[in-house]
Amino acid sequence: MRRRPRSYVCCTEDLTAITATMCSPLEKPQIICHIQKSLNYTVFDSKWLPRSARFVCLGNYPRGTGVLQIYEIQHGEVQLLSELEKPKPIKCGTFGASALQNRYLATGDFDGNLNVWNLEAAEIPVYSVKGHKEIINCIDGVGGLGIGEGAPEIVTGSRDGTVKVWDTRQKGIPVANMEPGEGETKRDCWTVAFGHACNQQERAVCAGYDNGDIKLFDLRTMSLRWETNIKNGVCSVEFDRKDIIMNKLVATSLEGKFHVFDMRTQHPNKGFASLVEKAHKSTVWQVRHLPQNRDIFMTTGGAGSLHLWKYEYPTQRTQKDSDGVEMGVTGSVALLQNVTLSTQPISSIDWSPDKQGLCVCTSFDQTVRVLIVTKLNKV
Repeated sequence: MRRRPRSYVCCTEDLTAITATMCSPLEKPQIICHIQKSLNYTVFDSKWLPRSARFVCLGNYPRGTGVLQIYEIQHGEVQLLSELEKPKPIKCGTFGASALQNRYLATGDFDGNLNVWNLEAAEIPVYSVKGHKEIINCIDGVGGLGIGEGAPEIVTGSRDGTVKVWDTRQKGIPVANMEPGEGETKRDCWTVAFGHACNQQERAVCAGYDNGDIKLFDLRTMSLRWETNIKNGVCSVEFDRKDIIMNKLVATSLEGKFHVFDMRTQHPNKGFASLVEKAHKSTVWQVRHLPQNRDIFMTTGGAGSLHLWKYEYPTQRTQKDSDGVEMGVTGSVALLQNVTLSTQPISSIDWSPDKQGLCVCTSFDQTVRVLIVTKLNKV
């Protein structure tokens, strides 16, 4: 997609001006709703187009078809650039497996289809596969945008209980398929995330399920490396970075809590050390780490709230148990700021990879909001 330098400058000016006007003697970050726009459909996901002042919104028209819209920030407002209607509602999307010069968007829909779109000519997908028997709930990408080592791959999780990894250079079949064994109960997969893409060989996928299961799959050995259960449905999982040796993983749940796992040290019996934090009074729908600082992350709540957190590391990240085996030590989390924007759940949030503090979020009140978070360089 061609860059629009003028609009990008406008976006930068908006961010600088708002940050300056909101400065106060306090060093606490502020979450500011910069732009808000009502939509005429249910919006499920939103994603920034890298290297631009544009973002996409994905959702479901009342008539049961899917919608893909592209917006651009221009002079403090959002302008609709294009709108495409698709046969099936679109649930989720990612740019994570695309080359930076292409910025292809991969989406999962209600009919189990994985499609990859060239947004310059999005009438027909550049890659399409019937990936799952039921709705694709979640998607993530790695190996694209200059982030992470190895092949460009897409992972999808579905209501059919399977988690599949796709390489768009290989047509029709997944390169990995994680599904329940014979006799095991099929669980609805709600969230997936890539991590540990620290070299050409290593790569991991984390998946969260409706019964509280969290499973970590090692794609190099094609094995289940670790699993646990947090007792409530897992709404969102994310590594603090995809392209490093596993460091931290945050998992959010239905009951208003999130769990932070220290992924550097795995005890043979106890697994990864973790802490639990009561974050919201309702479901914690999503977690997203700040691209410019892996220790800061935002959680979104079912009552329309956003909470900004910072992770503090312990003085020592490992200690030995009574048998002399090393185990991880968790740190603590501090709430930097919180704000309520809506009476409905915040269904998605995405940080701009290029401008620190700029993000876009959507909610079930059929509204998309562009937010600016100030003073992140001071925490």
